[in-house]
Amino acid sequence: MKNTSPIVMGSDHAGYALKELIKDYLAALNFQIKDCGAFSEDSVDYSDFGIAVAEKIASGDFNRGILVCGTGLGMSMVANRFKNVRAALCNDIFSAMMSRQHNDSNILVLGGRVIGEELAKEIVHVWLKTPFEGGRHQKRIEKFDTIKSNTI
Repeated sequence: MKNTSPIVMGSDHAGYALKELIKDYLAALNFQIKDCGAFSEDSVDYSDFGIAVAEKIASGDFNRGILVCGTGLGMSMVANRFKNVRAALCNDIFSAMMSRQHNDSNILVLGGRVIGEELAKEIVHVWLKTPFEGGRHQKRIEKFDTIKSNTI
């Protein structure tokens, strides 16, 4: 797997242990990591860390990010509120591959209480090595940023 750019990571307390395991896995592959926290299993608000990572992707400071919370649901919801962020909750290998090939996902979200350590490493590996196919998929992705939020 070619190491092309640093990866920004974040988790809440429920995803802390898996984030640390993935961080060690990526470091062994010579990836540079920016860890936005959490830095322990003490209870925190997942949204704070989802925001921190999504802001770095949205601004273009990083091309890829990984978020981990208990189920991955909360982090996905937070991250996808940012322009140019395509966060994909992937708790299986096929979803990780497709999120890259067809959706050009730039944040991988994992459920720390949903998947095991070895599966998580394989998902990360597949997500990092799978290229975006472009073509007809690019046109669809460009529509994402044309969506305006509804106001009541």
